[in-house]
Parts: sequence; structure tokens; C-alpha cells
Amino acid sequence: MTEKILSISDLEAAASKVLPTSVREFYNSGATGQVTVRENSSAFQKYRLLPRVLRDVSRVNTEIPLWGRNIAFPLCVSPAGIQAMAHPDGELATSRACAKMNVNMGVSSFSNHSVEDVVAAGMAIGPVHHVMQLYSMKDRKTEEGIIRRAEAAGCKAIFLTADSPVLGVRYNEWRNGFQPSPGLGYPMLNRSPEDIAQQSHDDGFNSFNSDSHSWAKEISWLRSVTNMEIWIKGVLTPEDVELAVEYKCDGVVISNHGGRQLDETPATIDALPPCAQAARGRIRIHVDGGIRSGVDIFKALALGAECCWVGRPALWGLAYNGEQGVELMLRILYEDFKRCMQLVGCTSISEIGPANLGVVRGDGPLARL
Repeated sequence: MTEKILSISDLEAAASKVLPTSVREFYNSGATGQVTVRENSSAFQKYRLLPRVLRDVSRVNTEIPLWGRNIAFPLCVSPAGIQAMAHPDGELATSRACAKMNVNMGVSSFSNHSVEDVVAAGMAIGPVHHVMQLYSMKDRKTEEGIIRRAEAAGCKAIFLTADSPVLGVRYNEWRNGFQPSPGLGYPMLNRSPEDIAQQSHDDGFNSFNSDSHSWAKEISWLRSVTNMEIWIKGVLTPEDVELAVEYKCDGVVISNHGGRQLDETPATIDALPPCAQAARGRIRIHVDGGIRSGVDIFKALALGAECCWVGRPALWGLAYNGEQGVELMLRILYEDFKRCMQLVGCTSISEIGPANLGVVRGDGPLARL
């Protein structure tokens, strides 16, 4: 490892050198015109920090409570799928890195390692909590099996991915004839490498995913089969926040699936403020999409998020140097976030708010939020 990795963009560049084209584009590309995947990151740039000076920031507490314990800072690793294409240890390495850095991790239904093994890998290092990502499935028996296994393994919540009644249009995957690397299976979906090789990625998804899901059907059924928290991942509007409150969900993740589902949806940092305002403290609000620095984390918290999640940076860390690469990614974001807090003049998470941000206006002057 000769590169000097100082930022997440450095990590992305290093990973791009070692990932095969088909894998790199599967991880990095979005749907159709790639508008949302680009704007997820660029939208952060219109917000400006408003630092306060002559504050004693010699002691800064970056921790937040989440699922019964404090994590190091308001960041967790999203449930990104097929991680063993980046490194053979895949989700096992990510779990170990999360444990070392004292943050939580999401496990994808498309994980190449079982939830039992992923949880065990992290717990062998130290305390770490996991959540299980889930799709609405045609076969409730299979879906319930995933839930039972996740609950038995110690997962704290279900992240129901609600933005995928069908798979988004991803031109690069079609052009490349994308298939997972040979030998990789999806143990949570009971799919062997041989099963996977017989279908396109799209056909494999459509064979189990249900496009007839609804709030009434999914939430009541989930409540009937698990005591884990139920979070809705993929919310972009205040109206859906209201429905999540109405159906007594435990939280929502403001997300557009990393720009991989419906293109030209809002950047999540722009969807966040009205959703947080709609929540009015009645439901927990997390966000993912485009977060590439500690400053981005700070901005998301100032706009109403309790915690942020990152997916692609973990994949880049894996490709760069396995477990150590993911740990490096988390350390970069932690140090950057802590330094941002100090330079803005905040010593605790509770001090971060709208007063710390301005927004660039079209006519030039900076406007306070």
C-alpha cells in the first residue's frame, strides 16, 4: 500500500485501481443518467459552516447513544451487498472494522456471508450492534427465516428497504452483463453460486422481491414475527415520515438507495430537512447517501439527522486493504468530524444545529437557515 490515503476521495481512487471494471461500476454507478448519484455528494456543497470562535474545545464528546449503547460518533456502515467482490472476507472484515471503531453495521440480504458469521466476526473483536436489511418478499417463509436468523444472531433492528418494488435501471450493469464473482453465494437468500450463475442480477432480484408491498401489509406482518425495531429505509418525503409515525415504526432512513433506484430524486441532504421537520421528534431520523467527509456528517446532523450511514466508502476500504481499509475509512471520517466540531465551536452533539449552517443563494449572499 504505497498510496497516501488522506481522504475518502483518495480511498475511492485507490480502490478504482484494483477493482475490475464490472465490479467497480456495479459499486459506484447509479441509475440511468447518474444524476442522483452525483448530486448526493455535490448537494452538500451549497451548505456553509458558520463557526463560533473563542470556544474551549479541548474536550469534545462525539458519541451518541444508539440501540442501548454509545457509539464513537454519529456514523454507521450501511447494508451494502456483495462485499466479497471487493475482498474475500467481505462483510466479515467490515464487521471487525466496525467493532474496532465502535460503530454499528447493517447486513445486506445480499451479504456473501451469513448474518450469524458477520455478527460473530465483530463480536470477537468487541461490542458491536448490527441491523438486518430486508426486502418485501413473495415468499413469506423465506422472509421470516431471514428475520428469525437475524434476531437469533443478536441484530437490533430490521431495515426494510421500501424503495425497491422493482429494480432500478442500471445501464452499466446491463452493458457489462454484470454477474457476481464466481463462487460467491447469498446465504441469507438461500442462493448458491450455481443458482446465481443461472440468472441475471435483475432476474434474480425479481424472482423473490414483491412489488405488491404496502404499509398496511408489511408493518403489521413484521410486527407479528419479530420484536426487533422496524425501520423504513428509502424515505424521501415528509408524507412518508408521517406514515412511518402512523404505523408506529421505530425510525426512518432518509435514502435514495445511493442513486441506484429512481434517478433524479432529491439528494438525501436536501430531502432531510423537511423530513426531520415532519418527524417533530416523534420518530428517529437517520440519513445515507453521498457522505464523504466528517464535514458532511456535521451538516447532516445540523439539518436534523441523528446518525449517518455510508455504503460505498466501506466497499472502497475493503478493495484497498480489507479490514484495515474499512478501519482506515472510519478513522478518516471520525477524525474529520471531530476536527470539524472543534473548528465550528461545538463540544457535544447536542450543540450541533441549524445555527451552525448557512446556505448559498443564487444571488450570491449567504443566507442563514
